[in-house]
Amino acid sequence: MDQFWENEYIQIAADYSVVILCLIVFLAVFEIVTKYKNWEEIKKGNVAVAMATGGKIFGVANIFRHSIEDHDTLLSMIGWGVYGFVLLLAGYFIFEFLTPKFKIDEEIQNDNRAVGLISMIISIGLSYVIGAGIS
Repeated sequence: MDQFWENEYIQIAADYSVVILCLIVFLAVFEIVTKYKNWEEIKKGNVAVAMATGGKIFGVANIFRHSIEDHDTLLSMIGWGVYGFVLLLAGYFIFEFLTPKFKIDEEIQNDNRAVGLISMIISIGLSYVIGAGIS
């Protein structure tokens, strides 16, 4: 059985599958913490929501990239990826806290693309910092 798990193709498929599942769960968590429905807004053509959601997807994927590179076991990779996601989620709440003059969720729901862009850049930027910490 060890030879099976040592096969690079199997390892890549396992990492890929786990990251996809984690991404689905993490996007569901983001859906819960935001006041709008991501996929409904994207279907309506809300570019701000698409940018913010895209930044979250990129951020989570980047965190897992670092986790995969620096951790040998699937369980370790998942653990560090979840930890990175929690930090990324904390960054979302900090962003909301640091902008008391307006509500981030309301602006993004209203298709304020400037706020959507900043949200995307924050998610991507924090993912690099988190990833560096994981490495």
